[in-house]
Amino acid sequence: MTNWRWKIQAVDLNQTLPDLIADPQYDGVFATFWWKSIPLGYQEIAVDRLPMPASQLANLAVQTITPIIGDRLLHHGFKAPLPKASVVSVTLDLPPDFAALQSLAQPLAQLEQQWQTQLTIAQEPVSVLICTRDRPEQLAQCLRSLQQLSPAPNEILVIDNAPSSDTTYLLMAQFPTVRYVLEPRPGLSVARNTGIHHANSEIIVFTDDDVEVHPDWLTRLRLGFCDPQVMVVTGLMLPAELETEAQISFHRGATGFNWECRSLVFDPAYFAAMQPYGVPVWYIGAGASMALRRKAVKMVGGFDERLGAGASGCSEDSEFWYRVLAAGYSCRYEPTAVIYHYHRREMSELKHQMYAYMRGHVAALLIQAFQHRHWGNLFRLGVILPDYFARLLVRGLISGFHGRYQTIFVEILGCISGLAFFSRNAMTPAFTPPKNRFSSKLTTDHHD
Repeated sequence: MTNWRWKIQAVDLNQTLPDLIADPQYDGVFATFWWKSIPLGYQEIAVDRLPMPASQLANLAVQTITPIIGDRLLHHGFKAPLPKASVVSVTLDLPPDFAALQSLAQPLAQLEQQWQTQLTIAQEPVSVLICTRDRPEQLAQCLRSLQQLSPAPNEILVIDNAPSSDTTYLLMAQFPTVRYVLEPRPGLSVARNTGIHHANSEIIVFTDDDVEVHPDWLTRLRLGFCDPQVMVVTGLMLPAELETEAQISFHRGATGFNWECRSLVFDPAYFAAMQPYGVPVWYIGAGASMALRRKAVKMVGGFDERLGAGASGCSEDSEFWYRVLAAGYSCRYEPTAVIYHYHRREMSELKHQMYAYMRGHVAALLIQAFQHRHWGNLFRLGVILPDYFARLLVRGLISGFHGRYQTIFVEILGCISGLAFFSRNAMTPAFTPPKNRFSSKLTTDHHD
């Protein structure tokens, strides 16, 4: 009987590899492969493959990390294809040049040297923002992980969004270097925009209160801005725990995102190619690990306050990325910037989350369609999404609607709710006046 528990184990390829042993409490091991602090891939190793001796684990590691090493050290042959709509054929990179890869001397050492060289240019000041509401225990855990960042950010701000008590405010006494900002109006987009207004740096980084960050997370996000055309950088989200059916379902693709360990650049050419089908901007990453230039906010505006938690439910981040691409700039997914996310533990929580995701997704598609006159968003809404759900329903019928398929019906209801939400809010302003709220920076502390 499946107990829906997987042991998470980090494997440092710079150390002696362990033998993986079966644990009766777990269905298997979720192994993440690292070279020191650089993530190189991961594998689910089911219990029927355990025990796994170190020699076999080494072979599995080589198979896993080969595309990532090729992506980082070679110019072609190992690049990950950008995500496409289901109706679009995928144009692959040139065939993998394994001979070139095999000719590399000490590729892992080269990879480390590459990163050490790049670290010298990641020096721009950074503000880290956490938007939170009534989750002080999770927030404290997130803030403790932020204290381990090296180098530290120039400032950390907590935006307390429409709290029901002063618990978060009182928690700040434990973190005297963190600035506290109260935003009484509910909504994640409102909180994000308020945080941008209060931040002092030109690079603004968002994370969520239900994550812990890797010590190098901030440095790796900064590196994504080496190209001046890049306005947004996102990072890799790994599970902090896989202890329940809901967490496993989310991890295995309830959101539809496959967390690659190869970097991706979403540029204007990609945007133009995908526009007739609805540009899948949600594949750019997660708002829980997102950095942006203040310049981008000045150019395209802040987060649409009709979207996100507390409003439509989701997609305030991806809709912002859509506007960045539509303005002719690029977004980068940089998987060396790692956060660890605590997925919802209960299936009821996951269902609520997936309902909100689809509600926000549909609302964002309609906003994008009518704001830009990009009718590919309607093609996704009217053609691709129904086909997607039809396929899920068939698979769900075959599987008995277990695991990931338990959320199908609430997702469909979320889509319907998204249509209704847009019809009610289509004429609502996307941003709160004044119009110039993003043109200035507030520099005073807000502990009072």
